[in-house]
Amino acid sequence: MVIFDCNGVLVDSEPLAASVAAEEFTRAGFAISPEVVSHYFAGRRPADMFAAVEAATGRQLPKNFGSMLTAATMRRFRSELRPTPHAAYALSWLRGPKCVASSSTLDRVRVSLETTGLMRFFEPHLFSASDVPFGKPAPDLFLHVAARMGVRPADCIVVEDSAAGVAAATAAGMTSIGFVGGSHASSQLGAQLTAAGARMLIADLRVLKTSVISLRGW
Repeated sequence: MVIFDCNGVLVDSEPLAASVAAEEFTRAGFAISPEVVSHYFAGRRPADMFAAVEAATGRQLPKNFGSMLTAATMRRFRSELRPTPHAAYALSWLRGPKCVASSSTLDRVRVSLETTGLMRFFEPHLFSASDVPFGKPAPDLFLHVAARMGVRPADCIVVEDSAAGVAAATAAGMTSIGFVGGSHASSQLGAQLTAAGARMLIADLRVLKTSVISLRGW
């Protein structure tokens, strides 16, 4: 089975999401740049990001901050979100079971996939870290997915673009492919994903099928 992260892998969402988050944090009185959001919270659950910001500043975010950020993000996604180049091509040619496992809420995952025309490849196999005790880099989400899909963790290949996601897959006993082809990818991303445990790096989703085949033969 192939498990896909959503943000930054299937959809080119990371720059948009970081921009919206920075705007909403600033509006709430927390001056945080998009670069800081991307650097510290890529691949992490919103709830974990909120807790880290509160711990770092010693201040409480507004009680409705989560819902405000979600609404603002959904608006931007519906008008501006695009699929990652060649995502539909890769999914069309990739045989066997596949699913999405994201740190985002299921509502955000659905909006992302519906807006970009990718939902048809996954419905109803969508999973969110909101449903497990600990988000990435903990292995909880990936172990939950394997159990729900009836597949051994050792038989799962995970496609991730964040060190937190790759670390979670590694901790779950899964093989991971690091994706470095997103518009947000820095020159250091490949090294970070490799250090976290990625077995292979790809920058173009058109090579995903051959990459998966080669890893299954290891």
